Amino acid sequence: MKVKDLMTSEVTSCDLNASLADAAKAMWDHDCGVLPVLKDGKELVGVITDRDICMASAMRDINPSQISVEESITGEVFSTTSDTDLQKALDKMGQHQVHRLPVVDSQGQLIGILSMNNVTQCFDRKGMDLTPKKIVEAFKSIGTQRQLPEKNEQAISATV
Repeated sequence: MKVKDLMTSEVTSCDLNASLADAAKAMWDHDCGVLPVLKDGKELVGVITDRDICMASAMRDINPSQISVEESITGEVFSTTSDTDLQKALDKMGQHQVHRLPVVDSQGQLIGILSMNNVTQCFDRKGMDLTPKKIVEAFKSIGTQRQLPEKNEQAISATV
């Protein structure tokens, strides 16, 4: 099975220069918890999650309308293509501990998104070669607690 068999094709995205308030409103309006971030409406440069918005707003104690998406994303984006084998995409999700992967075409243009929700909603679909065990393994990999870099641990303990 390929990513294209399960991915969501209609994806809401936001611009790099959008405010966190704008991104949050787009998430609310489209009932999603993540937005691919595009530069100039084309180039995929990251993703922003509802958690990113909450943390950026709380840590800065500034109105989300005054913080740009660009200031809040890591700049590291993991994506896949529609022709990628689904198991390879799940392995990538586990390796990078992400619940969603933007799907790009051969030119790097956003064409969809694959989420763990897509996978779990369709795992018993005819022709699906994933077992519940493989899906649980993917969730376990994604959910493994990350080791924070030393400087972040100090900053977090200083704010608590």
